[in-house]
Amino acid sequence: MEKTKKRISLDRLFDAMLPLLAVLLAFVVGAVILWLQGVSPLEAYKAMIVGAFGSKNGLADTLVKATPLLLVGLGIAIAFRGGVINIGAEGQLIVGALLTTYIGLQLGERMNGTLVIVIGLLAGMLMGGIWGAIPGYLKAQLGVNEILSTIMMNQIAIQIGYYLLRGPMIDPAELAAGTNIPHSARLPKAIDMPRFTDLAQSLGLTKTASELDLQGVAKELYGLLVEPTRLHSGFIFAVVMAILVYIFLWRTTIGYRIRAVGLNPHASRYAGINVKRTMVLSMTLSGAFAGLAGAVEILGLHHRMFEPVAVSAGYGFSGIVAALFGKLHPLGIIPSSILFGGLLVGGDKMQRAIQVPQVLIQAILGLVVLFVVSTDYFVRKRQSRRVAVSTPAGDKPDEPTATPASTPPAEASA
Repeated sequence: MEKTKKRISLDRLFDAMLPLLAVLLAFVVGAVILWLQGVSPLEAYKAMIVGAFGSKNGLADTLVKATPLLLVGLGIAIAFRGGVINIGAEGQLIVGALLTTYIGLQLGERMNGTLVIVIGLLAGMLMGGIWGAIPGYLKAQLGVNEILSTIMMNQIAIQIGYYLLRGPMIDPAELAAGTNIPHSARLPKAIDMPRFTDLAQSLGLTKTASELDLQGVAKELYGLLVEPTRLHSGFIFAVVMAILVYIFLWRTTIGYRIRAVGLNPHASRYAGINVKRTMVLSMTLSGAFAGLAGAVEILGLHHRMFEPVAVSAGYGFSGIVAALFGKLHPLGIIPSSILFGGLLVGGDKMQRAIQVPQVLIQAILGLVVLFVVSTDYFVRKRQSRRVAVSTPAGDKPDEPTATPASTPPAEASA
């Protein structure tokens, strides 16, 4: 019995390590591709790692990239846990960013900056939630495939963004200059989300790393907090949201219903859960978090709305991989988002340092995605094998003698 428990624990540990092994295997295949291109894999990967995590600026850029990945990943986790697939986070992020920009331009000079930030974040969540609720409703009520509908909604959001930025929302300065570059005016600085430097000053941390005689990793981490970088408070906000999503999914009745529907909609329906309503709710919440990611990008980083594809930057799709790598667990998505944020930043650094084509960087990142997603298949196969081994050959479940599961409880008792 003790050996069986130990073997099960080791198997579960191996399953948890599979995504990391998948990343390493993807890097091995990528090394072969780099070698065939006449590039030293060791130098290339060293440039990637150092570029992403070797300095305060690199680490700051990694965490900046991780912020929208984390928020989008949380939404993806909610949708997947609810039994629906959200491929529309890209569009939901865009519409959330658009509404947040509009709110900021309209209210930024009229109201308190902190209040406008809160309203902008809520507006982004609202717009993203509406954009996610549409395919959720089509799936629940009409049986429309949510993968197709969310992809179509992505394209609609992109075209709406181009229309607004070339018309009603274009920067008046562009019209005056005759350049007509499609972007909005700069939001008032009063509604910029605080950067880490601002937070450090509010805490009284004004001394530099040199004044404190810090060296190595401690110097870089302290510099990340007190020296000017692009890192803003949106990262802390995203981590807090991850904790709240964990509490929501595992400590509330609604979260339990979402997970139950995702595991078995038929059993959930028999237990009295409104499956259709729960599916719509899952997609709505998923879209809300993607819209929130767009709002944070506008208020914390860009401070104006650029071309839709430039603002979304593929986070809607990369967030899916980050969520899967984190095992669809809100707390697991935190380190996975940082990892994939580092891959994005490190890939750019590697391209500049080693002079490899951008297409090759995308191929290596694509390999990481492919191998990570494939691990889910092997985990399920191993789980099925463990169940088969642990169940004695002659120990089969009894045939049901009661009424079918489709019969309502009241009719069964009658």
